[in-house]
Amino acid sequence: MRNRPFAMTGLLLVTLLATGCPRGSADYKMGQEAELARDYDTALIHYERALKADPRNTDYQIKARRLRFEAAQMHVDRGHKLRDQGLLEPAAAEFEKAVAIDPSSFVAEQELRRTLELIVAQRQAEPQAAARESLGAPLAEIPSGPPQLQPVSRTPLNLRMTEDARRVFETIGRLAGLNVVFDTEFQPRRVTVDLTQATVEQALDILGLMTKTFWKAVTPNTIMVIPDNPQKRKAYEDQIIRTFYLSNTMQAAELNEIVQAIRQLLDIRRITPSTAQNAIIMRDTPDKLAVAEKIIRDIDRAKPEVLVQVAVLQARRDRARELGILPSTSVPLIFTPRAGTGQGENQLALDELQRLSTADYSLILPSATAMALLTDATTKVIQNPQVRVTEGQTAKLKIGDSVPFATGSFQPGIGGVGINPLVNTQFQFKDVGVNVDVTPRVHSSREITLKLKVEVSSITGRVNIGGIDQPIFGQRVIEHEIRLREGEVNILGGIIEQTEITTLEGWPGLARIPFLRYLFSSERKESQENELLIVLTPRILRLPEITAANLRPLAVGTDETVALPRPAEAPTPPTVPPSAPPEPQPQPPSPPEVQGPASIRFEPAPARVSPGQSVAVDVVVENVRDLFSVPFVLSFDPAVVELAEVHHGGLLGGEQPAALVHRVDKESGTAIISLSRAPGASGVTGRGTLVTLVFRGLVAARTQLVIQQIAARDSQRRPLGLETAGGEVVVE
Repeated sequence: MRNRPFAMTGLLLVTLLATGCPRGSADYKMGQEAELARDYDTALIHYERALKADPRNTDYQIKARRLRFEAAQMHVDRGHKLRDQGLLEPAAAEFEKAVAIDPSSFVAEQELRRTLELIVAQRQAEPQAAARESLGAPLAEIPSGPPQLQPVSRTPLNLRMTEDARRVFETIGRLAGLNVVFDTEFQPRRVTVDLTQATVEQALDILGLMTKTFWKAVTPNTIMVIPDNPQKRKAYEDQIIRTFYLSNTMQAAELNEIVQAIRQLLDIRRITPSTAQNAIIMRDTPDKLAVAEKIIRDIDRAKPEVLVQVAVLQARRDRARELGILPSTSVPLIFTPRAGTGQGENQLALDELQRLSTADYSLILPSATAMALLTDATTKVIQNPQVRVTEGQTAKLKIGDSVPFATGSFQPGIGGVGINPLVNTQFQFKDVGVNVDVTPRVHSSREITLKLKVEVSSITGRVNIGGIDQPIFGQRVIEHEIRLREGEVNILGGIIEQTEITTLEGWPGLARIPFLRYLFSSERKESQENELLIVLTPRILRLPEITAANLRPLAVGTDETVALPRPAEAPTPPTVPPSAPPEPQPQPPSPPEVQGPASIRFEPAPARVSPGQSVAVDVVVENVRDLFSVPFVLSFDPAVVELAEVHHGGLLGGEQPAALVHRVDKESGTAIISLSRAPGASGVTGRGTLVTLVFRGLVAARTQLVIQQIAARDSQRRPLGLETAGGEVVVE
């Protein structure tokens, strides 16, 4: 019973301590320790635990958000180093971690997609395949509108004749099952034609070049031959009208710049920008609009973004010392009349002046003050803001106060004497504190040029002008351009201000005598030191995405006529009679679960779907050995179907699901898909589904599913050969 009060007191202390500490404080402290050790992954875990324990804590929220960016950026930096060393797959893993930590990191997603493209293209046989794949379907197709030629026969033509041009055109028309009509101004001439394995379009183009004519499809099985001159082109060439919606322009000047470039390059007169809809409307031939589409896609790219971390450190130290004995510098003589002398206090009649003597005056002896004072003050101001800015734009950061000051003109007062301060007086405001203006420019080498203006200002005093108390502004301004690598720290130092003031007060003469001057004078010394240090660290959040399709040149015809070359039809292979099967050769026995070559195909083939509905298509692999990772590139017609979803298939799964990364370009109809088992796991053998693709039908038509590139590897990172078979989606 005696210990009960102590137990109650202890319980009360424990309760007070528990309620005094915020929830999650232990994880928060562990996160701070991990952050100091630059273990950002561990720090983020502890900060998120602390935030989960106390979701309303603002400090936890700020730390968790900042560490999420720092941890993702750390993995992005590691991925860059690995990729520079040629280690593409470990680099892709680092970028995947960055995307998992911070899904909003565009640069991590962009670098992951770029690394996957490098992995896919590493083993390709033809370097030009990547450029053709990146080009996509929209640039290969003429916009719909004019009728398309559909000859009855696509058999390659072998023709040798010397005849009138009209008869040659008619002969080609009969061989292809086409009707040929001629313009009234067509002038026939004798030509010699020698064609071998030429398509119908190629034969007509060659003959038109020889006769200075051009042809156009009037109906799918009828063509008209017309003299080639500007008047006939203007009269006969079909035109279409199309609206191009831009997604990355932000100002009307940028939209007008694109319009001006298209007008000058393609000589398109009927073109107008729509600022309200951020679009460009054009009317011209299909070939010109197809080339204009490529120009717009090359120019309309997302601008890079940069995060500039600014750290401002201002240290100030004021020291003052005062030492000595300061005597009084004045001796007052006071009139003190004696009793009976004078008429009152300090009053005396004139006839009594003769009675005055030294007894009627008093003298106050001087005093001295001993002074010994030492003052030492230190001030530190630390600011650590962050600025996110788009390339070419100026971001302004202002930290401080707005101080008013008077401006205007002052006029003389009445009669020209004095100043009237209330005449034409206006007040303006000046931002005092830390002001940073930064304009970045991102280069392809991951370097950043910063155009900077850093101003640190303060009020150093006040002065009275015309009866108005005006502030005196002290400022330190830096304006320059610097070029830094991403993450490189730039220190703007050397802004140092030193002030020393010495004040001596005392009796003249005695104040200058050595040693004795401390008895008859006082000396005050003041020293002020002010140093400013500014640290800038740029980080790239978004890079300019320039693909092989943007760099690919495009054939656009002649100076007078812009025309895209027509793709050649594949010639029909000759029929070869079947030969006797070769003698069977002895083969080494294969495992019972794997028979035949490894292949990849689509199920079902074809897949059928209605417009607006969805259909699932499985990507199935067969007869594989030790399959570990499969990155591949899939192409389809984006005008017919839309790839809406990509799901795990289960073959590469297990205790840990396979890492699935996919990137779908809906405009070009290209999807980059990568599956990889967990590190340390073994490969899989046999047959199964890699992924399930969910397509949504758009218009009634059909599209081919083609695997353009594939780079499968086993658990030892060795390449695996896979035979690919195309698929088809029919929208009906």
